[in-house]
This record gives sequence, C-alpha cells and structure tokens, in this order.
Amino acid sequence: MQPGLWLVTSILAAVLGVALLEDGVCRAPDGKDGFPGVPGLNGRPGQKGDMGEPGKSTQRTGIQGLKGDAGEPGPPGIPGNRGYHGPHGPPGLPGQPGPKGNKGKPGNILEQPRPAFSASRRSPPSKGRTVVFDNIITNQESSYSPQTGEFTCRVPGLYYFAYQVVSSGDLCLSITKNRERVVSFCDYNSRDILQVNSGSSVLSLAAGDQVSISTDPARGSMIYSGSEADSVFSGFMLFPQIG
Repeated sequence: MQPGLWLVTSILAAVLGVALLEDGVCRAPDGKDGFPGVPGLNGRPGQKGDMGEPGKSTQRTGIQGLKGDAGEPGPPGIPGNRGYHGPHGPPGLPGQPGPKGNKGKPGNILEQPRPAFSASRRSPPSKGRTVVFDNIITNQESSYSPQTGEFTCRVPGLYYFAYQVVSSGDLCLSITKNRERVVSFCDYNSRDILQVNSGSSVLSLAAGDQVSISTDPARGSMIYSGSEADSVFSGFMLFPQIG
C-alpha cells in the first residue's frame, strides 16, 4: 500500500470513530489526567488601569522625629518698595535741666536807656486839641517833640506822666495814649482867677506808643498864657519791660 493512501485511510477511520462516539454507539472510559505541563512564558504587560478613588486621611500615629539642624541662610531677597510715612508719635518726656550757666557781667545803670522829659509852654503852636509844651527843660533820649507835644515810646516799659497847667477859666484836660483818652481832670473856675489843673498816671507803653495832653472844648479849654505862671508836662520811665 502506498504511503499517501494509508494516511487518508487513517484519517477517515479516526473521523468515523469520533462520529460513532458522539452518537453514543460505543464510548471507551476517560483516561487519567496527565502530568502538568511546563509553565508557559510570561505574557505581555497589560494596559494601564483606571485611577483609583482618593484614600481617606487617617490620624498620624507615628512618633515625631527630632528637629533637624538649621540649614544655611539663603541669599538676601530683593528690597521691597518703600512704605508710607506713619503717624507722628507722641512727644517724649522733657529732658533733664541743663547745667547752670556762668555768672553774667554786672550791669551798669549808666548804660541803660533812661527816657525822661519835662517841657513848659512859652509860644506853643496850635495843634487842635493837643496841648503843646514847646519849651524843653530836659529831654533824655529825645523822646518828646516840642513841635507836636507828643512823647513817643522807644523803650517798652512802665512810665509815669504828670502835668500842671494854669487856667484862667474852666479847663478839662486828659492824658491820652495813641489819641485815646486814658484819664481826665476838670477844674471849673467861676471867679476868673488863675488856678492850676493837675493830673498824673502810670502807663504801660510799647515801642511806638504816643502820649500827650489834650483839651475838651465842650467842657472848657481856658489855658493861661503869660509870664506870671508856667504850665509843665513831664514824664519818665519807671521800669523797662522784661522778657
């Protein structure tokens, strides 16, 4: 028999035998399991799985470790922008008094200004209500003007002023400061004899203040002019202003 024919006959017999077994005509008992085969090779890696759900936080149960050593300081950062000025703080406490200064040189009263004047009436010019005493008796510091009848303060301080004016009738006079009446004195003469109207006052003056004697024509301004008696206006500084 040729080999090819034999192979075909064997295949047909095997097919017929299987067909007979499936129809239940004749079946031999199952044989025993064979020995496990050799493990096969590892398969290829599978695809990446989906991301899992986030884990739940749990309380830390471990023991905290020791603090590590300080690291090296880093490089200085870039300076920031300049901020706004803050509010002024409260004033500080006063400092301690300074040491006592050296003793000053003794003063010389002769070097101090001593304004003082006294003037009488001879042939005075007319200056309205201002009484002019044109004859200078003394005029320290040249503070009194015989042309205007006014004393002008150059050294601030306290001053004393007084006048004695001879009248031949009713006469009211006032001591004025900067043309404002300070004190007034009146003498009513009904017998037409020579009488003396006098008055005085202490005034506080600043530099530039002016003092004079003025009349009040509504109440009497009869000043005597003659050689029998003199009318005098005087003034001088009591104390200079300190500070």
